Amino acid sequence: MTANGWFQILFFLLVILLLTKPLGIFMTRVFNREKTFLDPLLRPIEKLVYRLTSVDETYEMRWTEYTIAMLLFSGVSMALLYLMERVQLWLPFNPQKFANLPPTLAWGTAASFTTNTNWQAYSGESTMSYFTQMAGLAYHNFGSAATGIVLAIVVIRGIARKETDKLGNFWVDMTRCLLWLLGPLCLIGALFFVSQGVIQNLKPYTTAELTEPQTIQVTGTDGKTTTQTVTEQTVAQGPVASQEAIKMLGTNGGGFFNANSAHPFENPTPLSNFVQMLMIFGIASGLTYTLGRMTGSQRHGWAVWSAMTVLFLIGVTAVYWAESGGNPLLAGLDQHTSAMQSGGNMEGKEVRFGIADTALFATATTDASCGAVNGMHDSFTPLGGMIPLINIMLGEIVFGGVGAGLYGVVVFVILAVFIAGLMVGRTPEYLGKKIESYDVQMAMLSILVMTFAMLGFSAVSVAQPFGSASISNPGPHGLTQVLYAYVSSVGNNGSAFAGLNANTLWYNTSTGIAQLLGRFFMHIPIIAIAGNLARKKISPASVGTFPVTGWLFVALLVSTILIVSALTFFPALSLGPILEHLMMLSGKVF
Repeated sequence: MTANGWFQILFFLLVILLLTKPLGIFMTRVFNREKTFLDPLLRPIEKLVYRLTSVDETYEMRWTEYTIAMLLFSGVSMALLYLMERVQLWLPFNPQKFANLPPTLAWGTAASFTTNTNWQAYSGESTMSYFTQMAGLAYHNFGSAATGIVLAIVVIRGIARKETDKLGNFWVDMTRCLLWLLGPLCLIGALFFVSQGVIQNLKPYTTAELTEPQTIQVTGTDGKTTTQTVTEQTVAQGPVASQEAIKMLGTNGGGFFNANSAHPFENPTPLSNFVQMLMIFGIASGLTYTLGRMTGSQRHGWAVWSAMTVLFLIGVTAVYWAESGGNPLLAGLDQHTSAMQSGGNMEGKEVRFGIADTALFATATTDASCGAVNGMHDSFTPLGGMIPLINIMLGEIVFGGVGAGLYGVVVFVILAVFIAGLMVGRTPEYLGKKIESYDVQMAMLSILVMTFAMLGFSAVSVAQPFGSASISNPGPHGLTQVLYAYVSSVGNNGSAFAGLNANTLWYNTSTGIAQLLGRFFMHIPIIAIAGNLARKKISPASVGTFPVTGWLFVALLVSTILIVSALTFFPALSLGPILEHLMMLSGKVF
């Protein structure tokens, strides 16, 4: 670890802190339908949208109505994407004449992008046409991100409102999110990325002659290896910058290219890399300020932000330390940082960014539900790879994805105040509202569904040949590959230990189901909590009220998150990355 590396990490956190308040205030005004500087331009467009779709913007929904609207929107969008993938050969903007996707891959991809997971069991540049990328995948990046944001707003409304069953209008919230928030920011982001060198075109792929022909070994379907001489290279083109902006801002993570943000056409410069990381955390961090502003307790919003920051610093420190230490199995090599070399474990890292930025990117993308990568997690050290895995297991509540982090952390807030109430012998309260058995049951349901899906699918996959056959590394690392696949799917993250062959009937089908469970079976209980909280009265604070604004609350919240996750996932982690680390220290390789 170096002073320069720590400066980059702390500077990133400082910029996130500076962005939190202005973004939080702007989102508060947008979703409270207060006046903003964009109103003269966007308000006429908004009214036109309502007129064309017959939406009454003054009508507000109960939590059940809001949930049904969200499910219908997601279901229809998923069906349209599946159809688009199945017929893309006959659709326009397909200069490479890419074939239609097979049913299971189309299903898995449709479920993935609908749920904001963006798990990719394919190489984008060799599978998806420009039309599918733009009209299908990029559209879902906007739609799934907006869905997450408006659900966070619903949870905040449920906390802030009293004695009502109304939580807003899903169609109005979605329209305002897309017009006021995601649209303008992505337009600015796309233009910035173009200025940095990210490509944006509809050209056919370019063929370049190699200055030095390369000899490669190719294994055929019959298992025989042949030698081939390569004299040409195909350079992929496409509308990348427009998709890159929403990929990062919407914490979607699915890359136009298979190498994702390690590809120079997606992430060409250190500045573009820094801005991409800011886009991952920006909206999620701003929502903590929105929470405080809309509930009338700004100190509570900052307390939630502080808890997230503590967990973020723990995670990034652990990854940076593990990767900077290098590989003990290469003890005979000089792995120290110097002016002539970066040192540490550089396997799977982009030399343009180095270990510090790769550790920061890996932590941020798994703290949030993003999944974009600028390094390969499969090549990290066992402990370095374990931290991204744990970040997702926590529920990606360390700032989290757009919306997902906030409503995910509210689940743990409810558990924390419930525990505090038990300790002092009082009915637990949260910002003046009594937390009852129904709220705790719904909070636990969301956690248990997520846990069951992560561990259940992993257990089946390692126990059955149709799952274990896809593992590229035997032993504990192979278990980690499988576990990461389902943790990433259920957590709607989408990043992967890329050594696993996930483009199979079993993995395409099961990860798609896992993604739907992780998205909607977590959403429904959380919206139910919001609806129940909105109906309650607000009681004035008393001497026995546990405050949710100070460092004691921050410590309790962080402890609750870590203890629940440790009790749930430690056995699986001990058989995977922890065991691999111990075996690596003893000199064992696979």
